[in-house]
Amino acid sequence: MPIKTFIANLPKAELHCHIEGTLEPEMLFALAARNGVALPYESVAAVRAAYRFDRLQDFLDIYYQGMAALCVARDFYDLAYAYCEQAAAQNIRHLELFFDPQAHVERGVAFGDVVGGLSAALEAARRDFDLSAGLIMCFLRHLPPQDALDTLALAEPYRVRITGVGLDSSERGFPPQPFAEVFARARAQGYRCVAHAGEEGPPSYIEGALDALQVERIDHGNAAIDDEKLLARLARQQTPLTMCPLSNLKLRVIDDLSAHPIKRMFELGLRVTVNSDDPAYFGGHLNDNYCAVADALGLDAATLAQLARNSVTASFADASRQQQLLDEIDAYVATAAESTVAD
Repeated sequence: MPIKTFIANLPKAELHCHIEGTLEPEMLFALAARNGVALPYESVAAVRAAYRFDRLQDFLDIYYQGMAALCVARDFYDLAYAYCEQAAAQNIRHLELFFDPQAHVERGVAFGDVVGGLSAALEAARRDFDLSAGLIMCFLRHLPPQDALDTLALAEPYRVRITGVGLDSSERGFPPQPFAEVFARARAQGYRCVAHAGEEGPPSYIEGALDALQVERIDHGNAAIDDEKLLARLARQQTPLTMCPLSNLKLRVIDDLSAHPIKRMFELGLRVTVNSDDPAYFGGHLNDNYCAVADALGLDAATLAQLARNSVTASFADASRQQQLLDEIDAYVATAAESTVAD
């Protein structure tokens, strides 16, 4: 069986995907027209041409600009449901989506409209695709920690709809430690905790996320490859890393996929996972990321299957759902092996 076919049908979870980063140019124009929002682009082609980035900040400038088309609950529903449909087509069985409420509330969008639209779409996806899903509310690290605390307070009436909290946006110059208080409060309220660290920041940012924020997962974590002691800690503690290969290439975190650290980390026993990050902007959905690293790093079917298992065990799905998905992976791998022998 070709690796691409194996990947396409492999059950898997996605744990690092920003819902605002799934906004395809076609939907961007449709929503802008529906809401009477003027865009600085004349066509879908012009938007795609703008998706060339030299660094994280170049991407973020366009990313926040695109959010202007998201105005009411229906927009967030349409955006999330469209991505869930894409996910189901890639045999993603569990999905955890980041969202950035501060970037919407500051534009005058009601917090309840953001969460209401997103959570309704995820509920519809459970019904329509048997896709389990959760929402992770991210705090923007370039804004003051007090703003994050205010956002946590805004979320209180919607607590049951939100699985966890995270930390994202510009990393350089914004270490995690100032957000220790808001993460402590979030943990006390029962939120699961994750944080972006080590994408453009140094290994110390990963350590800060682990120690000051007490996160359960590190989003990205590339910089750990430069710190042997940190690598050993991550392997020992089995802290999941939600890595995003095509995003790293597009944002020039790496110059070539053959230099991506995911294979080396896997060999060292770290619990690494593959994810898409912002697929509309980086030209690759989850299966594209699997295929890209398989090709560039020579990953075999057994390794790819273990990466899929990692994505399930690193998720915030409950134990019964995790076991169901692990059983699906094992059954698929066995069937694929039989097919290969038969061929």
